[in-house]
Amino acid sequence: METPQPDTPQPGPYDLLGVGIGPFNLSLAALAEPVPGLRTLFCDQRPEFRWHPGMLVDGARMQVPFLADLVSLADPTNPWSFLNYLREQDRLFPFYFAERFQLARREYDHYCRWAAERLANCRFATEVTALHWDGTLYRAELRDTASGRVHTVHARNLALGVGTRPVRPEAFTALDGHPQAFHSADYLDRRDALDGVGDITVIGSGQSGAEVFLDLLRRRTGDGTRLRWLTRTRALAPMEYSKLGLEHFTPDYTRYFHGLPAEVRDTLVEAQWQLHKAASAETLAEIHDHLYERTIGLPIDTAPVEITPGTAVTDARPGPCGGLELRCRHTDSGAEHVLRTDAVVLATGYRAARPAALEPLAHLIDWDGAGRYRVDLEHRVATLPELTGGLYVQNAELHTHGVGAPDLGLGAHRAAVILNAVAGRTVHRLPTRTAWTGFAPPATAAAASAGPGGRTGSGDRTDPGGRTDTTAPTDSTVPRPQEWTRAATAGR
Repeated sequence: METPQPDTPQPGPYDLLGVGIGPFNLSLAALAEPVPGLRTLFCDQRPEFRWHPGMLVDGARMQVPFLADLVSLADPTNPWSFLNYLREQDRLFPFYFAERFQLARREYDHYCRWAAERLANCRFATEVTALHWDGTLYRAELRDTASGRVHTVHARNLALGVGTRPVRPEAFTALDGHPQAFHSADYLDRRDALDGVGDITVIGSGQSGAEVFLDLLRRRTGDGTRLRWLTRTRALAPMEYSKLGLEHFTPDYTRYFHGLPAEVRDTLVEAQWQLHKAASAETLAEIHDHLYERTIGLPIDTAPVEITPGTAVTDARPGPCGGLELRCRHTDSGAEHVLRTDAVVLATGYRAARPAALEPLAHLIDWDGAGRYRVDLEHRVATLPELTGGLYVQNAELHTHGVGAPDLGLGAHRAAVILNAVAGRTVHRLPTRTAWTGFAPPATAAAASAGPGGRTGSGDRTDPGGRTDTTAPTDSTVPRPQEWTRAATAGR
């Protein structure tokens, strides 16, 4: 095998190097591309842009409006907007007459690929294998995945946008690699392997679980297949989608959340599951409508379908006589039982992961007590004093910025915040107020609770350079009862 040869190095450092090209770093690339004098490069080891390809199920729709594209909520005049994509595709009039506020997932994926293929600062089939700090600049080792050629580039700032990885619960460890137990991220690739399987169980109450269950209902009607939807959530409650409830996905709420103590933030993320982990009311309604239609003139239990919330799988193993064996516990009663099935689809979510390329810098990062990034309001990671280059993260700050971190609706705003910080000037003017809701208590109450020292809050609001973030709220109290959404009180 030929030894990879180094390429000619790039002249001069980049102002910003993006690691990974998902929707969030793609947003940053699109907003950065028209800025005069700003040198940026975004790399991804995949050969092309793909957005959750295993879940591009026919009929599946986005849960955010089309304005939550790559750029519009920061700069609607940017050429990489969804409306300009429609214009380039000669689809403006069809979209106008379709009157669809939420896009089909397949169309959002195609839009992102349209942008990624045309942006000059995006480079696919290029793996960032290692990141180093040379004292004044970042040094990134890049490898062309097709040729194996390697070369080095330097950058003043980094933006990590490597996405999240599928989560397989610990209870399913014994089924790792089993051909009939896979994550919903691989659903479309593995769906045909379920043909002929007589008993299928879907685990997880979020949007992915609902979409997989609905797709299986439509595909396996009348063939005798038993379909089961099992969730540990006590109720199949819909995603919070009231107009005021959605104000939790605004920069206003992000600033409020960031100023809370870390332990309060962690509690809130769990309590607010209905804001970011539930299924849409429309998908739940489609499931009910399908079951209603298929049982017309028949008893309800004629259809071989089970929907069982409030049940946790405590252990899963290959069955002694074939198939799979799931040990389950009913949350309310504590009753335990064994469930036997032929296949399991794990719609059990995703989790932020540290990229391997970051390991050479790990000792220079100021991790929190749980080994997570400390992230300021500019989305810059706290580092030791000797690392002076900006290190920014996207969709790895749920614990510091709240439920809006993975939401596409805040993607363009976050990218604009990062871009302003990198440029050292206001490249994109951003609004100071974005919600009708006031999440913090009145200033007089906050001052009274501060005590003699006059300080409250999380203590996480000093950036790596020692500058205090004066835009962060100083309140450290739990939200007032009337400000909790029903998501926070619904139970889990």
